[in-house]
Amino acid sequence: MKHLLSRYLCFAAGIAINSFGVAFITKSALGTSPISSLPYVLSLRFSDFSFGMTTFLFNMVLILLQFLLLRKEFPPVQCLQIAANVLFSALIDVSMGILSFLQPELLPARLICLLIGCLILAFGICVEVAPDTIVVPGEGMVRVIARVSGIRFGTVKVLFDCTLMATAGVLSFLFFGQLNGLGAGTILSALLVGRFVNFFNRRLPLIEAIRRLA
Repeated sequence: MKHLLSRYLCFAAGIAINSFGVAFITKSALGTSPISSLPYVLSLRFSDFSFGMTTFLFNMVLILLQFLLLRKEFPPVQCLQIAANVLFSALIDVSMGILSFLQPELLPARLICLLIGCLILAFGICVEVAPDTIVVPGEGMVRVIARVSGIRFGTVKVLFDCTLMATAGVLSFLFFGQLNGLGAGTILSALLVGRFVNFFNRRLPLIEAIRRLA
């Protein structure tokens, strides 16, 4: 029971770090992370909804789709994705508020901000995944699609992220007549975060220590 509690606390800590990483990437003004691209564009269009609120609604749709695809095979424990979604979405708004002072204007400063955000997000992903508890809605959706279609997880992940970015791009042009909320940073984060995750998993003893709790 002690280990189980520790695992879920580590998972929650990873979620909190992820939210700060997403906010940091977004504040670079070069675009946000691929998984957050659609909610971010929607938050820019519908100003009554914060970035965290659109993220919450988007993830709830993903959880519902998982249930509809698996039906009776949907693991009840994965209903905890709802709690993870509440925490992640709320902390995105908190993180955006904390970083409200951060408004880099020059390109080098924006790139540094983006790089720091990618490092934070990658570390958060490692902490979140290491205890092997539940999955976040985005990853859960990818796993379900891979399971139902028989396509490899990695392939589905790439297609899923590309679909989100493409949809966000189309909506951005429809809403604003140009790309807004997406940019080079969205692509760079897609390329960098995975590499940083691999590096942290290999080099950080903390991640291995968390993994032993599982």
